[in-house]
Amino acid sequence: MAHQQYASCIDACDQCAAACNHCAAACLQEQDVKMMARCIALDMDCAATCQLASAVMARGSEQAQTLCALCAKICEACGAECAKHPMEHCRACAQACQRCAEECRRMASLEMT
Repeated sequence: MAHQQYASCIDACDQCAAACNHCAAACLQEQDVKMMARCIALDMDCAATCQLASAVMARGSEQAQTLCALCAKICEACGAECAKHPMEHCRACAQACQRCAEECRRMASLEMT
């Protein structure tokens, strides 16, 4: 089953989506929300992309590799933005994004049978 073959990537996507959703919500509670606007926007984009990537892998979609390649790029952008901020939620999100980007790049490069 496809979902077993992609288990590590699915897990990374699910964890990243959760971290991004948490980060966006926490950023909205920061003193200077306007300063966090790009972080929040990227968090939302990344969470949505990770959730979709997880779903297409679980279904064994023929588009899984394409979407995972895109997910890796969005995770990299989100992680880079979050890494600019000192807050713990941003640091945790940056780490989750980095792990997810690595897993998605690996998955996107797999030979499909």
